[in-house]
Amino acid sequence: MATPHNAADKSQIAKTVLLPGDPQRAQYIAGRYMPDSVQVTSVRGMLGFTGTWNGRPLSVMGSGMGGPSVGIYSYELFSIYGVERIIRVGTAGGLQDDLPVGSLVFAMTASTDSAYAHQYRLPGTFSPCADHALLERAVASSRTRGIAFRAGSVFSSDLFSAYNALGPEKSWKAWARMGCLAQDMETYALYCNAHWLKKRALSILTHTDSCVSGEGLPKERRMAALHAMFEVALDVASDTGQESSR
Repeated sequence: MATPHNAADKSQIAKTVLLPGDPQRAQYIAGRYMPDSVQVTSVRGMLGFTGTWNGRPLSVMGSGMGGPSVGIYSYELFSIYGVERIIRVGTAGGLQDDLPVGSLVFAMTASTDSAYAHQYRLPGTFSPCADHALLERAVASSRTRGIAFRAGSVFSSDLFSAYNALGPEKSWKAWARMGCLAQDMETYALYCNAHWLKKRALSILTHTDSCVSGEGLPKERRMAALHAMFEVALDVASDTGQESSR
């Protein structure tokens, strides 16, 4: 059953999906970690692959940039393709001075400047959160592997902070003051979809560029720096305990 945004048949998508923003990153993950994978979609250049990891079916697909894009892809994966778990593997700008570049951030919850939750007509502000079992597994994996991480809130913005019309500092400092660890553009919409559709999601982010210090991972080291995030996400995807209820 194809959609306007996904050419795969329902049988070609696994129950667990890794969801990077960049479709080329999806291709990289499939090629490096899932040698038996096959490409199942390429609509609008958004590549998707399905194979196995540790003997378990697994799909990886790009989501594009921003809440509306990840909102479309994750909604279709959850509601049409029968996906049960989505693990976002993305990059983020750090908002705290004690968050080292290269470390992982597990998004326990997400704040936003987006209107994404307006569709639910809630009489207040909705704060979506990660699935606890997936989060627990990510923490356990990082500790076992000796990978530095922080778990906490993130800020998902419709604006790329460097291009904010009022200047980059205007767009993130207030959120940093409230304790948000990092800024991305996708986690809030993904978590909203998971809650609405009674599915499970976790956003794992690599801190690639610090909004505080201006430090960033050099271009030639970026993909290698993401390997820790990929491996933790794969541990989460292969965990037998993830079938437990919310």
